[in-house]
Amino acid sequence: MISRRILVCLLALAAWLSAAPAWAADPSVTRIDPAIHDGLLRIDADVDFELNPQLRDAAERGLPLYFTADVVISRDRWYWFDEQVAEASITWRVVYNALTRQWRVGADELSLPVSTLDEAMEVVRKVRHWSVVPLDRLRSDTEYRGQFRLRLDTSQLARPFQVNALNSSSWSLTTPWAPFSFSVRGASEP
Repeated sequence: MISRRILVCLLALAAWLSAAPAWAADPSVTRIDPAIHDGLLRIDADVDFELNPQLRDAAERGLPLYFTADVVISRDRWYWFDEQVAEASITWRVVYNALTRQWRVGADELSLPVSTLDEAMEVVRKVRHWSVVPLDRLRSDTEYRGQFRLRLDTSQLARPFQVNALNSSSWSLTTPWAPFSFSVRGASEP
C-alpha cells in the first residue's frame, strides 16, 4: 500500500514539474511603432521576456550575452513574389565585469554602465529610435509590410558555450516574427 502511495506522489510530482515551464511567459513583441524622422524609417519596439535562471547565472558569472533584433521590410507585387526592400539587424551586448562589479550594455562600440542585470535587460527590451532604412529607398504612397523579432544570438558566444547552447533549450530565447505595416505619405513627412 505504501509503495502505491509513493508511486502516485511521484507521478503527481512529475506531472507538476513537466507543467512548470508552461507558467513562464513566452517571449513576445508587445509593440512596434514605425516612424519617419529626419529622412529615415525608425523603429520603436517593446519586447516582453525574462531571462531563465541558467542565462541569468551565466551573465552573473561574466559571460557576455548577445541579443539581436532583426527587421525585414517588403512590399507587395501583383506580378511576382513580394519585393524585399530592406533587411537590418542590431546587436546588444550585455556583460558583467567582476573586477569593477559593473554591468555594461550597448550596441556596436557604444556601451553604457548600468547598475543591475535587470537595468541592462530593460535597454534590450525597449528598442528606441533604431534607424532601419533611408527614405530614398522607399516609395511614396506605397503600403509596406514589416516583420520584427528579437533573439538571443548564440553565434557570438565562445565556442564551448555555442555547443552548450545547441544542446540546451535554456539558450533558445527568440520571439516569433511580429508583423507591422506602414506607408510613406509624400516627401514632406516631419
